Amino acid sequence: MAATGGKLMHAVQYEACGGGAAALKLLLKLEAASVNPADWKIQKGLLRPFLPRKFPFSPVTDVAGEVVETGSGVDSLKPGDKVVSILPYSKGGGFAEYAVASASKTVKRPAEVSAADGAGLPMAGLTALQTLKSAGIRFDGGGGGGENAANILVTAASGGVGVYAVQLAKLGKCHVTATCGARNLELVNSLGADEVLDYKSPGGAALESPSGKKYDAVIHCATGIPWSKFEPTLSEKGKVIDITPSGAALLTAAIKKITFSKKQLVPFFFSRRAEELEFLLGLMKEGKLKSVVDSRHPLSQAEAAWAKSVDGHATGKIVVEMGL
Repeated sequence: MAATGGKLMHAVQYEACGGGAAALKLLLKLEAASVNPADWKIQKGLLRPFLPRKFPFSPVTDVAGEVVETGSGVDSLKPGDKVVSILPYSKGGGFAEYAVASASKTVKRPAEVSAADGAGLPMAGLTALQTLKSAGIRFDGGGGGGENAANILVTAASGGVGVYAVQLAKLGKCHVTATCGARNLELVNSLGADEVLDYKSPGGAALESPSGKKYDAVIHCATGIPWSKFEPTLSEKGKVIDITPSGAALLTAAIKKITFSKKQLVPFFFSRRAEELEFLLGLMKEGKLKSVVDSRHPLSQAEAAWAKSVDGHATGKIVVEMGL
């Protein structure tokens, strides 16, 4: 990744001809951005020829900042509003001082939520929420809890998605078993997990609940675990929701579906839903959900943040702050 030195030039781009000022959507002065594995996977060329569409390309999509200017068609936000936004992967732009964002993918950030905590939330938090919803977990206050609590396993529970998944599963009144590295056992327990396993221990490697529970759903945030490991740990109609499915996982998912198996492997597909992001920020405002920040880096040291994400051993989110 190349970094530019010297004086920075701030620029705004339009997306198509026509539309006037409304086409610019929102101009944000960025305060913080967080790195996701999808960002560096794009750089590695894993999504070619689809992404990047052109070079040079400014990566990163999860940002927090302040609205500087709005297009004439925007009435939900105004200059001075503190916000969190999800930029499109086709354009990126989060590693910069300013970015153009869609008003429909941008929500107000409560004063109680810092820029760093807000920037960590979009992709990882929404992935955690959406996977749990697909597992049938409700967040409207109804169902679950007590003897009816769903048994959930979260793998890689100290990672970017995992830390949110554990907290949200508990808010959804689930019994949560989690796996992580030995150094993060205490952290994951503090996030609310009922049972925490070192993934390198015999029980952790076997994904076995210490209480002998069978899992109604697995929020699978790790890699390299075959279906054969999961199947004996699942309840009669249990499902594994895989956030980064491999080719073998996609094949298994198809076979399970066409054979009408009661136990299912479900590949996850991410959706940028502003209303869900607003819901998560509301939980943060109320102190019911928090970001776990692994490290903070100034924009001038974005390469260090990038390298740390590629290394794959971060605890929670890696954040770049423009004001440092």
